[in-house]
Amino acid sequence: MTKKVKKLTITDLLKQKEKYQVKSDTTEELFIERFQSSITIKKPERSLIMESISMTEDKDQAEKADDFLVYNIVVEPNLKDAELQKEFGCAEPTDIVGKLFDAGEVTNIAKFAMDMLGYGASVKQVSDLKN
Repeated sequence: MTKKVKKLTITDLLKQKEKYQVKSDTTEELFIERFQSSITIKKPERSLIMESISMTEDKDQAEKADDFLVYNIVVEPNLKDAELQKEFGCAEPTDIVGKLFDAGEVTNIAKFAMDMLGYGASVKQVSDLKN
């Protein structure tokens, strides 16, 4: 049995404009198991993702790319708070990320943010769906 895939039409787009329009002011709450609490992240701008990706291509900055992204998308708690950074002894502002989150947590937060912009598996080949 083959699966019928509906084509997206101009009529669909016009009828449900709000549904399909890309929104940049989106936030998400992520539960961090180790803290037994949630954090709030904002949907990253495309330019922020591109900057983070370019950092991964520079051997001197590759390890800092996820920290950079997480630092810039976490809005609660405010990782940019000067007192927080001072109390944790941060030499660089992005150091707070590594002082608060385990490496796996940082990677998962960064991956979730990239998925928010469609960098995950949000597009599939139709022939794959029919099998």
